[in-house]
Amino acid sequence: MMAEQKGKLEQEKRERPMTLLQKTIIIGFVGGVFWSLIGYLAYFFNFSEISPNMVLVPWVASGWKYGKTGNYVAIALIGVISIAAALLYYALLRNIRGMWAGILYGAALWVVVFYLFNPLFPNVQPVADLEPNTVITTLCLYILYGVFVGYSISFETQEMNRPSQSTGKEAAKEGS
Repeated sequence: MMAEQKGKLEQEKRERPMTLLQKTIIIGFVGGVFWSLIGYLAYFFNFSEISPNMVLVPWVASGWKYGKTGNYVAIALIGVISIAAALLYYALLRNIRGMWAGILYGAALWVVVFYLFNPLFPNVQPVADLEPNTVITTLCLYILYGVFVGYSISFETQEMNRPSQSTGKEAAKEGS
């Protein structure tokens, strides 16, 4: 009887749902890792002359930063940095529905990285000196990142704000 009662209690336990802030952190990390992996593929197939390791070059002194290891470490680091970008979207734009905010956010991030932060990256040429394929590829990747992060955060915001609707089974279960 005790084991049956204990089992019943464990079955009735529900996981505490994640907060919107926790989901935003996960969305930011996953978005950063996924889209920088796609960026690494674009670099590998010569669509872009910029690899993810551009974030390591000014800060790491050893030569491993130029190889595969450097790119993989940079991809993880971009995931961590991306959390801050997702939190910024969360703070400013989370209530905007649709993908246009994400598109503009991604384009704005591209402008910030390639124009404002360009002096931090000595191995990245100014935008005017980059190949057109690099400019188009990186801009598209940033826009897709912005859409991913923006749409995901906006969707989760809408889901959290929507009144919960119980199904008939859940209502009957709660009533008994």
